[in-house]
Amino acid sequence: MSGCTPSRAPNTIIDKIYAESVVRECGFVMSAPHCHNYFELFYVDEGACSFFIENNMYDLHAGDFMLIPPQVFHYTRYMLGSCRRSNIFFRLEDVPEDIRALLPHAEQFFEEMRILQVPEAYREQIAALIARMIKEEKINDERSTLMMNILLQEMMVLCSRECSLLDGMPSEIHTTDRPVVQAAQFIKNRYMDDISAADIAAAAGYSPNYLSRKFREAAGIGLHEYLTFIRLQRAALELIETDDTVTQIALRCGFSDANYFKDAFKKKYGVTPRAYRK
Repeated sequence: MSGCTPSRAPNTIIDKIYAESVVRECGFVMSAPHCHNYFELFYVDEGACSFFIENNMYDLHAGDFMLIPPQVFHYTRYMLGSCRRSNIFFRLEDVPEDIRALLPHAEQFFEEMRILQVPEAYREQIAALIARMIKEEKINDERSTLMMNILLQEMMVLCSRECSLLDGMPSEIHTTDRPVVQAAQFIKNRYMDDISAADIAAAAGYSPNYLSRKFREAAGIGLHEYLTFIRLQRAALELIETDDTVTQIALRCGFSDANYFKDAFKKKYGVTPRAYRK
């Protein structure tokens, strides 16, 4: 691993907490959507941005935190002006059980994507904590790992006390990019079937060309690539949770060719399905 922040490769494992803060100008485009094996806290310091995540779209504004669990596909757009955002990357074991118990839904808090809103009166305190974490990374001495853990715990306690959890994702945070959301939800519900781009477009009520363009703009990936991603994600889960053969799982997850499934799986996860199961 090089630099201060972890690689975005899906099979990367981190061994400590990382933090970063950058400014994205309006129109900045991510090179590709991604997921990773660790948690990410995404915080909007100033401005706003748009997220495609968990088959849905959300606008985040100053004072919004998003918790992104491991292996959750996400893509960010900066179409609403300049945005300063900070990221903290960590493992579940970096948050002690007594701290987790303070958060909304306790242990279940970390099981899915969450959005928290920081009251304006506490944003300066959050910004100061993030600044200290970034400074600690630069110091990077034998005390830095402990200091980063302490700062992350302080942030979690502060959020448990002062932040509002957006349960149900109310309309003010949810964007109205209807065709993209409808297409993603259709893929989520029908990934196991033999569906085409035309089927997805018909379900969303738009032409294939229009939907393909809108989907790539919002998600950073084509419809077919996203369908394959969802199928592989489900297959990875079944490899762990069931004793079924690789071929059975491939067919159940929508792959008609077991060899294509094995090649696609290795490309995404870096190992064969059999090795992943072990």
